[in-house]
Amino acid sequence: MPSADVKPLAERWTEGVEAGIADAGLPWHVTRLGCRAEYLFGPDRPRNGAEAHDAGDFALERYMHLFALNRGILMTPFHNMALISPETTQEDVDYHTKVFREAVVSLFE
Repeated sequence: MPSADVKPLAERWTEGVEAGIADAGLPWHVTRLGCRAEYLFGPDRPRNGAEAHDAGDFALERYMHLFALNRGILMTPFHNMALISPETTQEDVDYHTKVFREAVVSLFE
């Protein structure tokens, strides 16, 4: 059953990604605004478009997208962004958290 209130799911998605980043000791961060959340490959939140661009890593971004896509998760085709919708379920969010953790671990194998 779809959730009518997407904010708690976006918060759960953010918390899952933040935990995966912290557990791996990576200098990445997550930014959330309402039902939109994304992670960037840098320790500091960008303050403008240039800083957001500089925090990007094209090869790593593509890797993370393909890792998720090969496991049935479609992220937005730009950035590493999730757009939580009323059709998103808690199971969807938890599955993303699992896959995100697997992707991070695979980077160091």
